[in-house]
Amino acid sequence: MRRRTFVSALGAAGVALVGAPALLGARRVPYDLVLRGGVIIDGTGRPRFRGDLAVSGDRIARVARRIRETGRREIDCRDHVVAPGFVDIHSHGDGSMSLDPLMESVARQGITSIVVGADGSSRAPNVPEDLEAPPTIGAWLASLNVLRPAVNVGTCVGLGTVREVVIGETDRPASDAELARMVALVEQALRDGALGASSGLEYTPGAFASVAELTALCRPLAARGLAYHTHMRNEDDQLLDAIDEAIAIARGAGCGLQIAHLKTQGPRNWGKLDAVFARVAAARAAGVDAAFDRYPYLAYHTGLTNLFPVWSRDGGMAGFFARLEDPAMAARIRAEALDNAELIGGWDNVQIASVYAAEDKPAEGKRLGAYAAALGVHPYDLSVQMLRRNEGSVGMIGFAMTEPNLERIYAHPQGMIASDGGSYALSGPARRGVPHPRGAGSFPRVLARYVRERRVLTLEQAIHKMTALPASRVKLADRGVLRAGAFADVTIFDPDRVSDRADFGDPFQYPVGFLATLVNGVVSVDGDSRGPRSGRALRA
Repeated sequence: MRRRTFVSALGAAGVALVGAPALLGARRVPYDLVLRGGVIIDGTGRPRFRGDLAVSGDRIARVARRIRETGRREIDCRDHVVAPGFVDIHSHGDGSMSLDPLMESVARQGITSIVVGADGSSRAPNVPEDLEAPPTIGAWLASLNVLRPAVNVGTCVGLGTVREVVIGETDRPASDAELARMVALVEQALRDGALGASSGLEYTPGAFASVAELTALCRPLAARGLAYHTHMRNEDDQLLDAIDEAIAIARGAGCGLQIAHLKTQGPRNWGKLDAVFARVAAARAAGVDAAFDRYPYLAYHTGLTNLFPVWSRDGGMAGFFARLEDPAMAARIRAEALDNAELIGGWDNVQIASVYAAEDKPAEGKRLGAYAAALGVHPYDLSVQMLRRNEGSVGMIGFAMTEPNLERIYAHPQGMIASDGGSYALSGPARRGVPHPRGAGSFPRVLARYVRERRVLTLEQAIHKMTALPASRVKLADRGVLRAGAFADVTIFDPDRVSDRADFGDPFQYPVGFLATLVNGVVSVDGDSRGPRSGRALRA
């Protein structure tokens, strides 16, 4: 890395001493770490300036054009941007976190805080009979401080999870008593520090919730100033109806609205973005604090079951497979699944991301249409066979979006940057299948493609949408900004070189261009090497 100078070594031994008293000669050194001569972009959207940043313990002590006092350790940041650590407002990084708390693909993107519990699914609450799982959000957050992940982790409470605990996977309305119990679970989660509530209305059992149910579950958010985060009921042909529903829920609950991974899916729906923006503007004018986020790719990642109609999944996989045995229902399921595949451009726009069954491992990373043709099987029939062999757990990537709309979503004042990605590694338990590259490349991809190359955003705008803006949405005090008193979550990168390398053919590639990343004042990522894990549980 060019022009990189360390006044003190940045090895693990040096990192471990951060925060301890030290002397330089006979004089006390006032700061643990000083970042020298970088281009400071503080996350607020204000213009950049060249300056220094000092850290004491886990907090930023000072940000100024010149800090004369020395630090026990110093990093030469010339030719680099010094920015707040990125806040990923929509992450699935908790999926492999317990197996691999280093969270390599997350930490190496400059991300220092993630918000999980997305799409209606959170790690808690759980039924009392599940003795191995934390019963509450509070217990799960407490477990994070024992695990000590590489980055800070907060969570929304998943309304699909709440419904499953109380009702199960059945498509029916909640009784009054069940609704009261669900509301109580949401209130408990918020008292424990949940950062909001999420829904996944294309997934079961969340898809079985009515507007009235979701509104009631979101009302506790209002008093805390927290938002309802929704993977909407539809992102293609019924997109505008789904937007209207999301706004109605937030308005009825009196809370903010965060539309997850906003997209117009399928070529015939690409022209709907103006109408989407008009609805968001009208909602904001009417007092609903509506905003949205998006990952920087034209393909989504979901389960292969999502190509099949929601009604066919009533009762979970057992109910789904039973319906496939009924000739009348099977014909209807097939017709609707074929329509869904056609909507995104056909079976070759479906890539298999992950399977469990050994027989299906050769399908990982393959386009389903071509793979089925090579086997001499219709893609629909192969899909059903794979779902049976893998007990419904088949990951897919769907190529369905368009570049101009993505650029407009990012340029919009209410648009934020998120990954919607998992946590991966080049080896070990966090390497599985052929996942979406967003888990390793989202944030550097925005900096390289949409700032440096396509000039959709200025660097100040992009960093604001990665830091202070998402942090404010989930009420994370003292994160997402560079100012005295804020937590020392900082990332340092070369704006001319930063770039993603992960792609759909090989997602297991880390980005380049990062000099160092600090999490709570500790150097977590130092170029190509790793420091100690210093992440914490986040509470609103």
